[in-house]
Amino acid sequence: MSDDTAPIEQVAEPVELPAIEFQSPGRFAVHNPATQPPTTEQLEPAPFQLGAHLSVEHFHQPEAARAHALALFGQAQRSLCLYSQDLESWLYHHSSIQDAATHFLLASPKNRLRILVRDVSRAVREGHRLITLSRRLPSNLHIRKLHPDYPIEDAAFLLADDRGLLLRPSPEQPVGYALYNDPGRVRLRQAQFDQAWDTSITDPDLRSFLL
Repeated sequence: MSDDTAPIEQVAEPVELPAIEFQSPGRFAVHNPATQPPTTEQLEPAPFQLGAHLSVEHFHQPEAARAHALALFGQAQRSLCLYSQDLESWLYHHSSIQDAATHFLLASPKNRLRILVRDVSRAVREGHRLITLSRRLPSNLHIRKLHPDYPIEDAAFLLADDRGLLLRPSPEQPVGYALYNDPGRVRLRQAQFDQAWDTSITDPDLRSFLL
């Protein structure tokens, strides 16, 4: 078809639309939750010697519980065993605890940190420092989930070698006591921990985190 015979397209004239009235409903304030910075300040360990201090040290505040935990992590020479409800972030998710655990695990290839947890899902979501460390040192740091059918009391405790014990009868409370030289009580808690460990299972959430 030649240009002379091509149909002529009609271009429509633009139609002017009526103005739209807009009324602002006002201003709205956006409240975003404050970002929590990582806890980096250094903790001070409790001033007691593992294997030498004989008195029972009671505590009623989170700061004191953390100080005793750090002292036991920092002085253990062979074994650390931790039984916890959910790897309590307020107590164990701290750079000082992670540093002490790293030093302990690297001090000797025979050193072991074993952790038994009732529920690890929250710790995985938060990127707990001890879980992150287990990814770096999987041959020395083992985390297992307590078998749901295994009967165990609701206490939370930390064992350091064959002498040290940090016990909180009510895991949701920062209240308990620390022992630095009580092999008898530690032996009983160690047997309790070992029996629970033998029936423990691998948590799927933890396995997916480590992949």
